Amino acid sequence: MIRWAEPGCAPALAEIMFRAVREGESPYSEAQRAAWMPARPEPAGFAARLAACDCAVAEEAGGTAGFMTLARDGYIGLAFILPQARGRGLFRALSDAIAARARRHDMPRLWTHASLMAEPAFQATGFQVIQRESVQRSGQHLCRALMERFLT
Repeated sequence: MIRWAEPGCAPALAEIMFRAVREGESPYSEAQRAAWMPARPEPAGFAARLAACDCAVAEEAGGTAGFMTLARDGYIGLAFILPQARGRGLFRALSDAIAARARRHDMPRLWTHASLMAEPAFQATGFQVIQRESVQRSGQHLCRALMERFLT
């Protein structure tokens, strides 16, 4: 089930983000993962970040399993699924909800900076790579892809 985030969701979503980066299989090394997400996001700051966008939340029988955000310019800034919930269609369901919301707001394009972990899921939902990038965090280089999807 997909729902829209409400005030008070930030702690659970911060935990999902932390666990999605730090746990499970990943194309990034442990050092890269620790540089990317050294600690759980601070609750107040993370709540403010979420409040600045629309946030779709995926629920399963066991609770919240993932989320995806949409900014007013069509930017998907956050997209995370718990490691144990991957491969069950949650990313696609979140992407579909985000695309429907974007269409309602007359956004012609969605775009994101996709991690190596998220890139295949974004590609499976119609995104294409515009360019490859590398960002540095705490002395570690993290490869990612600038991606976009045009809505029709």
